[in-house]
Amino acid sequence: MWNVPLAVATVSAAIFSINAPAAVPDYPNRPLRYVVATGPGGASDLLARVIGAALSEKLGVQVVIDNRPGAGNTVGAETAAKASPDGHTLLSCNIASLAVGPALYRNLSYDPERDFAPLGMIASNPNVLTVNPSVPATTLSEFIALAKSRPGKLNYASTGVGTSPQLSMELFRMQAGFTIGHVPYKGVGAALVDLMGGRVEAMFSTVPAALGSLRGGKVRALGVTSAQRDIDVPDVPTFAESGLPDFEVVSWQGLCTNSGAPQAALERLRGTLAAILAQPDTRKRIADHGFRPHVLPADKFALYARAERVRWAKLVKAIGVVPK
Repeated sequence: MWNVPLAVATVSAAIFSINAPAAVPDYPNRPLRYVVATGPGGASDLLARVIGAALSEKLGVQVVIDNRPGAGNTVGAETAAKASPDGHTLLSCNIASLAVGPALYRNLSYDPERDFAPLGMIASNPNVLTVNPSVPATTLSEFIALAKSRPGKLNYASTGVGTSPQLSMELFRMQAGFTIGHVPYKGVGAALVDLMGGRVEAMFSTVPAALGSLRGGKVRALGVTSAQRDIDVPDVPTFAESGLPDFEVVSWQGLCTNSGAPQAALERLRGTLAAILAQPDTRKRIADHGFRPHVLPADKFALYARAERVRWAKLVKAIGVVPK
């Protein structure tokens, strides 16, 4: 396992003052705070430590990981949004905080477009549809036919309302025209246990989460949600290959700072991030943590995130999820 240099640390946000002056004579002139909206040790946290270590090396300052989990990644985004717009606070911005969260929570204290300046997209992760081996379907078309023949009789597991696994299935059933029951769980582990035990018939999850069960023959994969086949399950077709050409769902991760940051800081951060992501070693480390390098510059990342916001807001409304 790659050892993250000591330059990337974890400390309380109390070290950082949100009232620091906006003017930055020499950027960066103190440690960078890298807010991660999940707990330590998870995939997003590990990815942030890879990027943070590389930023620290390139910029010559310490990069401090500040884990702020909660409320579908929106707690971390709210924390970062309150920081001084001087370019010294970074946010691991993702599909949850920038796209899905605004549709699920009506009283967020931040606005994804108003409060954050994108620095670039880093990586993404496709989902894979898996079924219990007893399910009489070995392809997506067979699963669709089965679900249509048993309306409302099949059930799927997810990791909670509004999560990528649930939204993947809801988009799938709406596009394919079948009904299926939803059983939300508090985590992927519990959901997989019930899938393997036959208490639910199907489930979407990330490829890394399902890989052990797939290789052990405890679940069967029917399709991946990315535009291309996934390197870890190359024999599993995409949804597009299986007759759903517009179906693509990935959990994406990017890097943002506060809107209003000095242009010099934005240019330095964007250029440094682009250089980091062009390095084969960095891309390998990203892949080692289960992500697929998915690099977009700041302007294209902004457009991508905006399109994702519109897309998921429509789906959340269509499936009747009431914002909290």
